[in-house]
Amino acid sequence: MKYQNKQINLKIDGHLYEKLKEYAKDEGKSVQHILTESLVSMMARKQEPVYKDGKFTFIDLFAGIGGMRIAFTKQGGICVFSSEWDKYAQKTYFDNFDVMPQGDITKINAQEVPDHDILVAGFPCQPFSIAGVSKKNSLGRATGFQDKTQGTLFFDVCRILEAKRPKAFLLENVKNLKSHDHGNTWRVIQESLNQLDYEIFPQIIDGQGFVPQHRERIFIAGFDRRRYGNLYDFQFDVDNQKPEKKPVLRDILEPEVNEKYTLSDKLWTFLQNYAAKHKAKGNGFGYGMPELDGVTRTLSARYYKDGSEILINQGKDKNPRRLTPRECARLQGYPDSFKITVSDTRAYKQFGNSVVVPLVTAIAGKIVEKVEELDKKAERGDDSDGTHKLQQTGH
Repeated sequence: MKYQNKQINLKIDGHLYEKLKEYAKDEGKSVQHILTESLVSMMARKQEPVYKDGKFTFIDLFAGIGGMRIAFTKQGGICVFSSEWDKYAQKTYFDNFDVMPQGDITKINAQEVPDHDILVAGFPCQPFSIAGVSKKNSLGRATGFQDKTQGTLFFDVCRILEAKRPKAFLLENVKNLKSHDHGNTWRVIQESLNQLDYEIFPQIIDGQGFVPQHRERIFIAGFDRRRYGNLYDFQFDVDNQKPEKKPVLRDILEPEVNEKYTLSDKLWTFLQNYAAKHKAKGNGFGYGMPELDGVTRTLSARYYKDGSEILINQGKDKNPRRLTPRECARLQGYPDSFKITVSDTRAYKQFGNSVVVPLVTAIAGKIVEKVEELDKKAERGDDSDGTHKLQQTGH
Protein backbone atom coordinates (compact mmCIF):
# COMPACT_ATOMS: atom_id res chain seq x y z
CA MET A 1 0.00 0.00 0.00
CA LYS A 2 1.35 3.42 -0.98
CA TYR A 3 -0.16 6.60 0.36
CA GLN A 4 -0.74 9.48 -2.05
CA ASN A 5 0.36 12.99 -1.18
CA LYS A 6 -2.43 15.08 0.32
CA GLN A 7 -2.95 18.82 0.12
CA ILE A 8 -4.06 20.95 3.05
CA ASN A 9 -4.92 24.64 3.30
CA LEU A 10 -3.02 26.45 6.04
CA LYS A 11 -3.63 30.03 7.12
CA ILE A 12 -0.81 31.74 9.00
CA ASP A 13 -0.03 35.30 10.03
CA GLY A 14 1.43 37.39 7.19
CA HIS A 15 4.46 38.44 9.22
CA LEU A 16 5.13 34.81 10.16
CA TYR A 17 4.85 33.79 6.51
CA GLU A 18 7.49 36.33 5.46
CA LYS A 19 9.78 35.08 8.22
CA LEU A 20 9.13 31.52 7.09
CA LYS A 21 10.04 32.36 3.48
CA GLU A 22 13.21 34.08 4.64
CA TYR A 23 14.17 31.11 6.80
CA ALA A 24 13.47 28.66 3.96
CA LYS A 25 15.65 30.71 1.60
CA ASP A 26 18.52 30.75 4.10
CA GLU A 27 18.24 26.97 4.48
CA GLY A 28 18.05 26.41 0.73
CA LYS A 29 14.72 24.59 1.05
CA SER A 30 11.13 25.19 0.04
CA VAL A 31 8.53 26.46 2.49
CA GLN A 32 6.71 23.14 2.07
CA HIS A 33 9.88 21.24 2.97
CA ILE A 34 10.39 23.35 6.09
CA LEU A 35 6.79 22.83 7.23
CA THR A 36 7.01 19.08 6.60
CA GLU A 37 10.26 18.85 8.59
CA SER A 38 8.65 20.80 11.42
CA LEU A 39 5.67 18.43 11.54
CA VAL A 40 7.97 15.39 11.53
CA SER A 41 10.07 16.93 14.32
CA MET A 42 6.95 17.60 16.38
CA MET A 43 5.68 14.05 15.92
CA ALA A 44 9.11 12.67 16.82
CA ARG A 45 8.76 14.24 20.26
CA LYS A 46 5.74 12.04 20.92
CA GLN A 47 6.70 9.42 23.47
CA GLU A 48 6.42 5.74 22.67
CA PRO A 49 3.18 4.31 24.06
CA VAL A 50 3.73 2.67 27.45
CA TYR A 51 2.42 -0.83 27.97
CA LYS A 52 2.61 -2.78 31.21
CA ASP A 53 2.38 -6.30 29.86
CA GLY A 54 5.86 -6.63 28.36
CA LYS A 55 8.60 -8.93 29.67
CA PHE A 56 11.25 -6.23 29.21
CA THR A 57 11.84 -2.81 27.68
CA PHE A 58 14.24 -1.88 24.89
CA ILE A 59 15.30 1.06 22.74
CA ASP A 60 15.81 0.96 18.98
CA LEU A 61 18.78 3.08 17.82
CA PHE A 62 19.71 3.56 14.14
CA ALA A 63 16.31 1.99 13.77
CA GLY A 64 16.05 1.97 9.99
CA ILE A 65 12.62 0.61 9.13
CA GLY A 66 12.18 -1.38 12.34
CA GLY A 67 13.54 -4.87 11.68
CA MET A 68 15.17 -5.07 15.11
CA ARG A 69 12.02 -3.67 16.70
CA ILE A 70 9.92 -6.46 15.19
CA ALA A 71 12.41 -9.06 16.44
CA PHE A 72 12.56 -7.89 20.06
CA THR A 73 8.82 -7.23 20.19
CA LYS A 74 8.23 -10.84 19.15
CA GLN A 75 10.21 -11.92 22.21
CA GLY A 76 7.92 -9.96 24.53
CA GLY A 77 9.70 -6.62 24.56
CA ILE A 78 8.23 -3.14 24.67
CA CYS A 79 10.03 -0.44 22.69
CA VAL A 80 10.23 2.78 24.74
CA PHE A 81 12.40 4.88 22.41
CA SER A 82 13.52 4.88 18.78
CA SER A 83 15.90 7.02 16.74
CA GLU A 84 16.46 7.21 12.97
CA TRP A 85 17.69 10.23 10.99
CA ASP A 86 16.67 9.27 7.43
CA LYS A 87 13.29 10.87 6.67
CA TYR A 88 12.21 8.13 4.26
CA ALA A 89 13.03 5.41 6.78
CA GLN A 90 11.20 7.47 9.40
CA LYS A 91 8.13 7.43 7.15
CA THR A 92 8.21 3.65 6.72
CA TYR A 93 8.73 3.24 10.47
CA PHE A 94 5.82 5.55 11.28
CA ASP A 95 3.52 3.90 8.74
CA ASN A 96 4.15 0.49 10.34
CA PHE A 97 4.42 1.27 14.05
CA ASP A 98 2.48 4.55 14.42
CA VAL A 99 5.54 6.07 16.09
CA MET A 100 7.85 8.63 14.51
CA PRO A 101 11.47 7.90 15.50
CA GLN A 102 13.42 10.81 16.88
CA GLY A 103 15.98 12.18 14.45
CA ASP A 104 19.72 12.81 14.59
CA ILE A 105 21.05 10.77 17.50
CA THR A 106 24.02 13.11 17.93
CA LYS A 107 21.59 15.81 19.08
CA ILE A 108 19.72 13.62 21.57
CA ASN A 109 20.50 14.11 25.26
CA ALA A 110 21.31 10.67 26.68
CA GLN A 111 19.69 11.55 30.00
CA GLU A 112 16.39 12.11 28.20
CA VAL A 113 16.35 8.59 26.79
CA PRO A 114 13.94 6.47 28.86
CA ASP A 115 15.31 3.78 31.16
CA HIS A 116 15.38 0.40 29.42
CA ASP A 117 16.54 -3.18 29.88
CA ILE A 118 18.12 -3.78 26.47
CA LEU A 119 19.72 -1.39 23.98
CA VAL A 120 19.46 -2.42 20.32
CA ALA A 121 21.48 -0.72 17.57
CA GLY A 122 22.52 -1.46 14.00
CA PHE A 123 25.08 1.33 14.10
CA PRO A 124 26.94 2.50 10.95
CA CYS A 125 30.60 1.58 10.62
CA GLN A 126 32.75 4.70 10.51
CA PRO A 127 36.51 5.26 10.71
CA PHE A 128 37.77 5.80 14.23
CA SER A 129 40.46 8.43 14.51
CA ILE A 130 43.23 7.26 16.83
CA ALA A 131 45.59 10.18 16.21
CA GLY A 132 44.33 12.05 19.26
CA VAL A 133 44.56 8.95 21.39
CA SER A 134 48.15 8.31 20.35
CA LYS A 135 49.08 11.91 21.13
CA LYS A 136 47.55 11.71 24.61
CA ASN A 137 49.29 8.40 25.26
CA SER A 138 52.63 9.94 24.29
CA LEU A 139 51.98 12.67 26.85
CA GLY A 140 51.14 10.09 29.50
CA ARG A 141 47.51 11.17 29.69
CA ALA A 142 44.77 8.62 30.17
CA THR A 143 42.09 8.28 27.52
CA GLY A 144 38.53 7.11 27.99
CA PHE A 145 36.04 5.78 25.46
CA GLN A 146 34.83 9.31 24.65
CA ASP A 147 38.29 10.31 23.50
CA LYS A 148 38.52 7.27 21.26
CA THR A 149 35.08 7.37 19.73
CA GLN A 150 34.29 11.08 19.59
CA GLY A 151 33.09 12.03 16.14
CA THR A 152 31.73 8.57 15.32
CA LEU A 153 28.17 7.35 15.71
CA PHE A 154 29.41 4.50 17.89
CA PHE A 155 30.14 7.19 20.48
CA ASP A 156 26.42 7.88 20.71
CA VAL A 157 25.79 4.24 21.56
CA CYS A 158 28.49 4.46 24.22
CA ARG A 159 27.21 7.63 25.86
CA ILE A 160 23.70 6.16 26.13
CA LEU A 161 25.12 2.94 27.59
CA GLU A 162 27.07 5.01 30.11
CA ALA A 163 24.10 7.20 31.04
CA LYS A 164 21.35 4.55 31.22
CA ARG A 165 23.28 1.32 31.94
CA PRO A 166 20.86 -1.20 30.41
CA LYS A 167 21.20 -4.82 31.48
CA ALA A 168 22.24 -5.88 27.99
CA PHE A 169 22.64 -4.77 24.41
CA LEU A 170 22.74 -6.14 20.87
CA LEU A 171 24.77 -4.37 18.21
CA GLU A 172 24.76 -5.36 14.53
CA ASN A 173 27.17 -4.42 11.78
CA VAL A 174 28.79 -5.58 8.57
CA LYS A 175 30.84 -8.78 8.57
CA ASN A 176 34.19 -7.04 8.03
CA LEU A 177 33.85 -4.77 11.08
CA LYS A 178 36.78 -6.58 12.71
CA SER A 179 39.09 -5.86 9.78
CA HIS A 180 37.85 -2.32 9.15
CA ASP A 181 40.62 0.31 9.24
CA HIS A 182 43.25 -2.40 9.72
CA GLY A 183 41.56 -3.65 12.88
CA ASN A 184 41.61 -0.26 14.63
CA THR A 185 37.83 0.09 14.60
CA TRP A 186 37.28 -3.27 16.29
CA ARG A 187 40.01 -2.61 18.85
CA VAL A 188 38.41 0.70 19.84
CA ILE A 189 34.95 -0.87 20.04
CA GLN A 190 36.22 -3.65 22.32
CA GLU A 191 38.18 -1.28 24.55
CA SER A 192 35.30 1.18 24.78
CA LEU A 193 32.73 -1.43 25.79
CA ASN A 194 35.19 -2.96 28.22
CA GLN A 195 35.82 0.41 29.87
CA LEU A 196 32.07 0.83 30.19
CA ASP A 197 32.02 -2.45 32.16
CA TYR A 198 30.18 -4.60 29.64
CA GLU A 199 31.10 -8.21 28.92
CA ILE A 200 30.85 -8.71 25.17
CA PHE A 201 30.29 -11.74 22.95
CA PRO A 202 30.73 -11.18 19.19
CA GLN A 203 29.84 -13.65 16.46
CA ILE A 204 29.44 -13.57 12.68
CA ILE A 205 26.19 -15.28 11.70
CA ASP A 206 24.73 -16.04 8.27
CA GLY A 207 21.03 -15.37 7.73
CA GLN A 208 20.89 -18.31 5.35
CA GLY A 209 18.59 -20.97 6.74
CA PHE A 210 16.22 -18.37 8.14
CA VAL A 211 15.76 -16.78 4.71
CA PRO A 212 16.97 -17.81 1.23
CA GLN A 213 19.84 -15.32 1.29
CA HIS A 214 23.55 -15.59 2.05
CA ARG A 215 23.95 -12.65 4.43
CA GLU A 216 26.73 -12.63 7.01
CA ARG A 217 26.67 -9.97 9.70
CA ILE A 218 28.51 -9.51 12.99
CA PHE A 219 26.37 -9.42 16.12
CA ILE A 220 27.76 -8.18 19.43
CA ALA A 221 25.86 -9.12 22.57
CA GLY A 222 26.83 -7.39 25.79
CA PHE A 223 25.88 -7.77 29.46
CA ASP A 224 26.42 -5.36 32.35
CA ARG A 225 29.35 -6.51 34.49
CA ARG A 226 28.33 -4.20 37.34
CA ARG A 227 25.13 -6.20 37.67
CA TYR A 228 26.24 -9.68 36.69
CA GLY A 229 30.03 -9.89 36.96
CA ASN A 230 31.70 -11.94 34.24
CA LEU A 231 31.62 -15.55 35.48
CA TYR A 232 29.36 -16.82 32.72
CA ASP A 233 29.30 -17.56 29.02
CA PHE A 234 26.87 -16.66 26.26
CA GLN A 235 26.19 -18.64 23.11
CA PHE A 236 24.14 -17.33 20.20
CA ASP A 237 23.32 -20.93 19.23
CA VAL A 238 20.46 -20.13 16.82
CA ASP A 239 20.82 -23.04 14.39
CA ASN A 240 18.16 -25.11 16.14
CA GLN A 241 15.68 -22.27 15.62
CA LYS A 242 15.87 -22.39 11.84
CA PRO A 243 12.79 -23.78 10.05
CA GLU A 244 12.90 -27.51 9.31
CA LYS A 245 12.55 -26.87 5.58
CA LYS A 246 15.37 -24.65 4.37
CA PRO A 247 13.90 -21.57 2.67
CA VAL A 248 14.71 -21.26 -1.05
CA LEU A 249 14.35 -18.44 -3.54
CA ARG A 250 11.09 -19.63 -5.08
CA ASP A 251 9.45 -19.39 -1.64
CA ILE A 252 9.59 -15.59 -1.69
CA LEU A 253 8.66 -14.90 -5.33
CA GLU A 254 5.38 -13.25 -6.24
CA PRO A 255 3.18 -15.15 -8.72
CA GLU A 256 2.63 -12.12 -10.96
CA VAL A 257 5.13 -9.31 -11.44
CA ASN A 258 4.84 -6.02 -13.30
CA GLU A 259 6.85 -5.82 -16.53
CA LYS A 260 8.68 -2.76 -15.21
CA TYR A 261 10.91 -5.09 -13.18
CA THR A 262 12.19 -6.85 -16.33
CA LEU A 263 15.60 -5.55 -17.42
CA SER A 264 15.75 -3.47 -20.58
CA ASP A 265 17.74 -4.86 -23.53
CA LYS A 266 20.32 -2.12 -23.00
CA LEU A 267 20.87 -2.88 -19.31
CA TRP A 268 20.90 -6.66 -19.81
CA THR A 269 23.47 -6.35 -22.61
CA PHE A 270 25.61 -4.10 -20.44
CA LEU A 271 25.54 -6.52 -17.50
CA GLN A 272 26.46 -9.48 -19.70
CA ASN A 273 29.37 -7.61 -21.30
CA TYR A 274 30.54 -6.36 -17.91
CA ALA A 275 30.51 -9.90 -16.49
CA ALA A 276 32.34 -11.29 -19.53
CA LYS A 277 35.05 -8.63 -19.29
CA HIS A 278 35.77 -9.38 -15.64
CA LYS A 279 35.62 -13.14 -16.18
CA ALA A 280 38.32 -12.78 -18.84
CA LYS A 281 40.48 -11.01 -16.25
CA GLY A 282 39.94 -13.81 -13.77
CA ASN A 283 37.67 -11.75 -11.53
CA GLY A 284 34.41 -12.97 -10.07
CA PHE A 285 32.50 -9.74 -10.64
CA GLY A 286 29.23 -9.95 -12.48
CA TYR A 287 25.53 -10.41 -12.09
CA GLY A 288 23.99 -13.12 -9.92
CA MET A 289 21.17 -15.34 -11.17
CA PRO A 290 20.54 -17.98 -8.50
CA GLU A 291 18.63 -21.21 -8.94
CA LEU A 292 15.02 -21.00 -7.80
CA ASP A 293 15.71 -23.82 -5.33
CA GLY A 294 18.84 -22.11 -4.07
CA VAL A 295 19.74 -18.96 -2.15
CA THR A 296 20.68 -15.49 -3.29
CA ARG A 297 23.69 -13.30 -2.81
CA THR A 298 23.53 -10.58 -0.16
CA LEU A 299 20.90 -7.94 -0.88
CA SER A 300 22.60 -4.53 -0.75
CA ALA A 301 21.42 -0.94 -0.47
CA ARG A 302 22.58 -0.38 -4.06
CA TYR A 303 20.14 -2.94 -5.45
CA TYR A 304 18.01 -0.13 -6.87
CA LYS A 305 20.75 0.75 -9.38
CA ASP A 306 20.56 -2.32 -11.62
CA GLY A 307 19.56 -5.30 -9.46
CA SER A 308 22.61 -7.15 -10.71
CA GLU A 309 23.41 -9.09 -7.53
CA ILE A 310 20.06 -10.90 -7.61
CA LEU A 311 18.37 -11.45 -10.97
CA ILE A 312 15.44 -13.77 -11.61
CA ASN A 313 15.63 -15.98 -14.72
CA GLN A 314 12.48 -15.62 -16.85
CA GLY A 315 13.42 -18.10 -19.56
CA LYS A 316 15.52 -17.87 -22.72
CA ASP A 317 12.96 -15.74 -24.57
CA LYS A 318 12.78 -13.00 -21.96
CA ASN A 319 15.29 -10.83 -20.16
CA PRO A 320 15.74 -11.54 -16.44
CA ARG A 321 14.11 -9.28 -13.90
CA ARG A 322 15.02 -7.79 -10.58
CA LEU A 323 13.19 -8.58 -7.35
CA THR A 324 10.16 -6.50 -6.45
CA PRO A 325 10.25 -4.51 -3.19
CA ARG A 326 7.85 -7.03 -1.63
CA GLU A 327 10.18 -9.88 -2.60
CA CYS A 328 13.08 -7.96 -1.04
CA ALA A 329 11.02 -7.61 2.13
CA ARG A 330 10.41 -11.37 2.17
CA LEU A 331 14.08 -12.02 1.46
CA GLN A 332 14.83 -10.20 4.73
CA GLY A 333 12.09 -12.08 6.58
CA TYR A 334 9.55 -9.28 6.87
CA PRO A 335 5.91 -10.41 7.04
CA ASP A 336 3.62 -9.52 4.15
CA SER A 337 1.68 -7.35 6.59
CA PHE A 338 4.65 -4.95 6.65
CA LYS A 339 3.62 -1.82 4.75
CA ILE A 340 5.80 -0.54 1.91
CA THR A 341 4.77 3.10 1.52
CA VAL A 342 7.76 4.64 -0.26
CA SER A 343 9.01 4.52 -3.85
CA ASP A 344 10.68 1.38 -5.22
CA THR A 345 14.07 3.10 -5.10
CA ARG A 346 13.68 4.00 -1.43
CA ALA A 347 12.29 0.57 -0.60
CA TYR A 348 15.27 -1.18 -2.21
CA LYS A 349 17.66 0.97 -0.15
CA GLN A 350 15.73 0.35 3.05
CA PHE A 351 15.52 -3.42 2.75
CA GLY A 352 19.14 -3.61 1.56
CA ASN A 353 20.20 -1.81 4.74
CA SER A 354 17.97 -3.87 7.01
CA VAL A 355 18.45 -7.05 9.04
CA VAL A 356 17.22 -10.62 8.61
CA VAL A 357 14.25 -10.35 10.94
CA PRO A 358 13.82 -14.05 11.90
CA LEU A 359 17.54 -14.37 12.65
CA VAL A 360 17.50 -11.33 14.92
CA THR A 361 14.32 -12.68 16.53
CA ALA A 362 16.19 -15.87 17.40
CA ILE A 363 19.15 -13.89 18.79
CA ALA A 364 16.80 -11.66 20.77
CA GLY A 365 15.31 -14.76 22.38
CA LYS A 366 18.75 -15.92 23.47
CA ILE A 367 19.63 -12.52 24.96
CA VAL A 368 16.33 -12.29 26.85
CA GLU A 369 16.82 -15.83 28.13
CA LYS A 370 20.34 -14.97 29.34
CA VAL A 371 19.20 -11.75 31.05
CA GLU A 372 16.48 -13.66 32.92
CA GLU A 373 19.02 -16.29 34.00
CA LEU A 374 21.52 -13.65 35.15
CA ASP A 375 18.82 -11.70 37.00
CA LYS A 376 17.92 -14.79 39.01
CA LYS A 377 21.56 -15.46 39.86
CA ALA A 378 22.12 -11.82 40.82
CA GLU A 379 19.12 -11.95 43.15
CA ARG A 380 20.61 -15.01 44.86
CA GLY A 381 24.11 -13.58 44.87
CA ASP A 382 25.40 -16.69 43.10
CA ASP A 383 28.10 -16.87 40.45
CA SER A 384 27.97 -19.12 37.42
CA ASP A 385 28.95 -22.29 39.32
CA GLY A 386 26.52 -21.68 42.19
CA THR A 387 28.91 -20.36 44.86
CA HIS A 388 28.19 -17.18 46.77
CA LYS A 389 29.89 -13.96 45.70
CA LEU A 390 29.69 -10.28 46.46
CA GLN A 391 27.01 -8.91 44.16
CA GLN A 392 28.24 -6.26 41.76
CA THR A 393 25.89 -3.44 40.92
CA GLY A 394 26.04 -0.01 39.40
CA HIS A 395 23.00 1.25 41.35
